[in-house]
Amino acid sequence: MKILGIAGSIKSRKTVLAVEAVIKAIKDKDDSAETEIISLGDFDLVFSDGRDYRDYEGDTSIVISKVMEADAFIIGTPVYQSSIPGTLKNLFDLLPKDAFYDKVAGIVTTAGSDKHFLMVESQLKPILSYMKAIVVPKYVFINEALFIDDQIVSDDIDFRIRQLAGETVRVIEVVRELKVKRESEFDF
Repeated sequence: MKILGIAGSIKSRKTVLAVEAVIKAIKDKDDSAETEIISLGDFDLVFSDGRDYRDYEGDTSIVISKVMEADAFIIGTPVYQSSIPGTLKNLFDLLPKDAFYDKVAGIVTTAGSDKHFLMVESQLKPILSYMKAIVVPKYVFINEALFIDDQIVSDDIDFRIRQLAGETVRVIEVVRELKVKRESEFDF
């Protein structure tokens, strides 16, 4: 099981920390999980121009390959102007529309205000659903005030991160079982 953590902005250190916390909690639940974290700010992604995803080169090709090879994702995003960052949207635009078919996506969000918690419901989940992801229903929303010295300082958030990790692992296991069952229906 390959789980890719994606920090979906160029600069948000808090989002990277949140993704790292969820990935660590997943490893605590299942140490056999193969995990990796990428921060989109560490790559020089070109803007999507509509060409086939296999035709991109350089960093763009590297990131697309990591996404296409993963079985599941923890997608971390800050909230900018009540929306996902353009960097994350560009990543989605670079991928084929069914890039997340049979892949599980958990979500962790950071924001400067609690007023933006519904952005996930109104924007991110519909994009992931359109791209055929199996979205873990509950996500973690972290107000940036709950970070002090690069640490999450909320027991409630720590609990919710562990819950998200557990639910993500369980959903991955169910999807894996369903794939095996579906594939066994064919005799070739």
